[in-house]
Amino acid sequence: MASSSNNDIENNDIEEMMDEKFDQYFDQYFENLLIRNENRQEASRSKKKRAYIERQREQGHLQLWNDYFSEDATYPSHMFRRRFRMNKPLFMRIVDRLSAEVPYFQHRRDATGRFGHSPLQKATAAIRMMAYGCPADAVDEYLRLGETTALLCLEHFVQGIINLFGDGYLRRPTPEDLQRLLDIGEIRGFPGMIGSIDCMHWEWKNCPTAWKGQYTRGSGKPTIVLEAVASQDLWIWHAFFGPPGTLNDINVLDRSPVFDDILQGRAPKVNYIVNGHEYHLAYYLTDGIYPKWATFVQSIPLPQGPKATLFATHQEAVRKDVERAFGVLQARFAIVKNPALLWDKIKIGKIMRACIILHNMIVEDERDGYTHFDVSVFEQPESNRSSEVDFTFSTDMPSNLGNMMAIRNQIRDRKINQQLKADLVENIWQKFGANGDFN
Repeated sequence: MASSSNNDIENNDIEEMMDEKFDQYFDQYFENLLIRNENRQEASRSKKKRAYIERQREQGHLQLWNDYFSEDATYPSHMFRRRFRMNKPLFMRIVDRLSAEVPYFQHRRDATGRFGHSPLQKATAAIRMMAYGCPADAVDEYLRLGETTALLCLEHFVQGIINLFGDGYLRRPTPEDLQRLLDIGEIRGFPGMIGSIDCMHWEWKNCPTAWKGQYTRGSGKPTIVLEAVASQDLWIWHAFFGPPGTLNDINVLDRSPVFDDILQGRAPKVNYIVNGHEYHLAYYLTDGIYPKWATFVQSIPLPQGPKATLFATHQEAVRKDVERAFGVLQARFAIVKNPALLWDKIKIGKIMRACIILHNMIVEDERDGYTHFDVSVFEQPESNRSSEVDFTFSTDMPSNLGNMMAIRNQIRDRKINQQLKADLVENIWQKFGANGDFN
């Protein structure tokens, strides 16, 4: 009986000792958790928080308004044209459409009841970045816009330009447009010519490493190719942007939709006569790399004789229209002249497209001041126009495989190319050489 009592006492002592040790262990563990949590909270408190900068955006809008848009603006109209790359009425037309139809450019109040940036500030920030090719934070001091906000302004501005003005200012030529282009081509000695075609490269500075091999050629820097068709007034009628820089003009042409309307029967029919021969496909002037198709007319590399020399001189001069368009586009919008700093190719493509649309809008607004060809002479009854658009031609022909292959073979006919070039040589000689203009 005594031994049983001793065992009970020993067991109780052991249990009490284990309970005490468990309590000590639990208390120590809980204390460590508290210390760790306090250290974590202290570390989060010590982290540097983002500082809010009061930019006084209302003052930025007022300064911009007084500088350029008030009745007694500080800077005259010619300085506005130089800095905004367009005349003030055209810029205000763009801002009005954006503020009326694009929610981002509408002037609204924030949660505190304070007005945000004005449509003028946002549109000016975007056009400055496009015109000068400057980084986003370069417009902060004057327009009172942060870097992130400036990038958003550029992104929404570009998308708004494409959505609102793309259909009207980056379109296929209408029959009326074609007739005007044909008339100008006839005055310049090239009946049936509706423009010149070529390619330019835009360097992509932040091209992803995995794509550099695909986009890098010759110069060692990745580029993206733009194929364009331009007329004498610098209007860009066709723009195909996106092929990698390793492709040459022929590879880009294979991917280009430049002849899709003709192949699918949607293009207006053109009739013109050169040196007594009738033709039905309009053509572009090109350099020597393009194939000898019926729709391309190249120069003569080594002209022999006065006729060939005169033709080469005129062809190479007129073909520079597209080169001039590239030069003016890059001069107006330095963002497409400087290396592209964005990572996203889709956004780069939208910027290029928006720049071309704006370029055409400026051309429409200003071309009356620098065009030198009067096509009204062809509208007179006694005019001897040899190039005409068939306005009665139906474009509802079925685009089946047979029709497309027949038109494709006609486009790529080398015999027509040779005959057309020979006729153009004679036409240039009769128009300019016989009058003593050729030395």
